[in-house]
Amino acid sequence: MTRVVVGLSGGVDSAVSAWLLKQQGYEVVGIFMKNWEDDDDNEYCSSRQDWLDAASVADVLGIDVEHVNFAAEYKDRVFAEFLREYQAGRTPNPDILCNAEIKFKAFLDHAMRLGAGKIATGHYARVRESGGRFQLLKGLDPSKDQSYFLHRLNQSQLSTTLFPVGELHKTEVRRIAAEIGLPNAKKKDSTGICFIGERPFREFLNRYLANRPGPIMDDRGRTIGEHVGLSFYTLGQRKGIGIGGLKERGAPRGGGDHDPWFVARKDIEHNTLYVVQGHDHPWLLAHTLTADDASWVGGAAPAVGALAAKTRYRQEDAACTLTPGTGDGFSLCFDAAQWAVTPGQSAVLYDGEVCLGGGVIAGSEA
Repeated sequence: MTRVVVGLSGGVDSAVSAWLLKQQGYEVVGIFMKNWEDDDDNEYCSSRQDWLDAASVADVLGIDVEHVNFAAEYKDRVFAEFLREYQAGRTPNPDILCNAEIKFKAFLDHAMRLGAGKIATGHYARVRESGGRFQLLKGLDPSKDQSYFLHRLNQSQLSTTLFPVGELHKTEVRRIAAEIGLPNAKKKDSTGICFIGERPFREFLNRYLANRPGPIMDDRGRTIGEHVGLSFYTLGQRKGIGIGGLKERGAPRGGGDHDPWFVARKDIEHNTLYVVQGHDHPWLLAHTLTADDASWVGGAAPAVGALAAKTRYRQEDAACTLTPGTGDGFSLCFDAAQWAVTPGQSAVLYDGEVCLGGGVIAGSEA
């Protein structure tokens, strides 16, 4: 009987994953990963409650669960990189790094030491084997698909991974959980970055990053305010810029003078934040992007040509053309302009339902 080690997070998706694997005849063992402990209080970090939920699920399912602390690995491999990116003025996606470095490296290694034949998580994605090669596919529930966060997985990792709920819609997962009496059947989905939870983000970053204030300028070169440090803003941001309802003296009511302000550019060299008015301002739109640090699921870059890509998680696939870049980089040219393409985020490529991989956005142009 194949032993499968499941990452039990305390949530409903991983709980139902464990149950499905038991139904399929696997020997199932649970592992709860603790990845953060710097300020592990109950106000924002739900780690203690999540562990209790995971233990309750294991009890109902009749499986063993082990509490494993990966906080040191997380700090070295994910959080340090997260801070480096923010200090450089970019906006990283730590959940992508966490999957690549913790869930499918540290956790995978630990599971193999426990004699696992496979590991499993509650991600909404699928793996398909074809001729000894493994493809990463979107989850069948389009509103929950998480292949974007998994695009850095390689052939070796995919060959040992199962995503049991990838074939299901979330409503079906909740129905199963209620039917089999799981204690977390109605638990709401976790949001926010894994180690920050729901806490105020700027306040959290403040502890780790020096804030160097500087001017906020508009697209006409006027200084209209002061920012608290470029690290604390992301392109496309509308709230929390701190410039209020600014308009020109004597400007008539109506027109574009009362349009909301958006963060449009960061000039790191001059420590200047640029903002523009209106969601569709040209500075917020880009037809091309460059990315580096590419990672391809198949082990090599896909053929140059027409594909689709996401430049952020909650986004429809956008038609584009892939061309190779320098080193491990690439360029994308989009058929339609993309909004607030953000350095540090990931551009992830798709061929239909197949996730091909992607890279970290370095820059973009109108």
